[in-house]
Amino acid sequence: MNMRDNTILITGGGSGIGRGLAEAFHALGNRVIIAGRGEAKLKDTVDSNPGIEFATVDMTDAADVERFAAEICERYPVNVLINNAGIMREENFKQPKLSDAVATIETNLLGPIRLTTMMLPHLQRQGESAIINVTSGLAFVPKPTHPTYCATKAALHSFSISLREQLRETSVRVIELAPPYVQTELNGPEQLTDPRAMPLDDFINESMNILKGSDVDEVLVNNVKPLRFAERDEKFEEIFTYLKQM
Repeated sequence: MNMRDNTILITGGGSGIGRGLAEAFHALGNRVIIAGRGEAKLKDTVDSNPGIEFATVDMTDAADVERFAAEICERYPVNVLINNAGIMREENFKQPKLSDAVATIETNLLGPIRLTTMMLPHLQRQGESAIINVTSGLAFVPKPTHPTYCATKAALHSFSISLREQLRETSVRVIELAPPYVQTELNGPEQLTDPRAMPLDDFINESMNILKGSDVDEVLVNNVKPLRFAERDEKFEEIFTYLKQM
């Protein structure tokens, strides 16, 4: 994809991978708008990166997503949408808490589908444009302690494949970015320093280099390839067992 002179909207852009992508694209000369529920984190990112802009949205609220999409399309010539907002909650279905599953599905799956649907007419009017859906290596080998999270990422992977095919003859490219285990706070503050997780800067740098390539449908850093190709390489059970023990 073109790495410069875009207007890029990144959901979940106040922390973790979203913030890393926002800062990397901003450094290349793109106009970047970050969005999310947590205004404090958004403001901190903006204060640390003059020129980045922010807007608030609750991705679990269909009416608010509609409001947000309309306002963004009116204010900005967005030509790159990065669906990055996500939550990850541990679940025990022997003692189920349905509210966690519902919130995860609404944030990780329905949110991106709603926002994509509402912004697609606008994206198609911008000429060369792209949708980047952030999934996970856990879309391909699930972590049993987080069943709904893994299911939403598998669904977003499938959605991306179908959306890419439907939009193949349009100006909108569909790209999937599947992170491995990365040093962020997605699954709690201890993940920030877990030596088993890939450093965030390394992940962002490798992903940006992959995005520079032509005809990239999937952004796969080396650390995520064992999960992405576990079935093909007959490593699924081995990796699944490892994830159960993490």
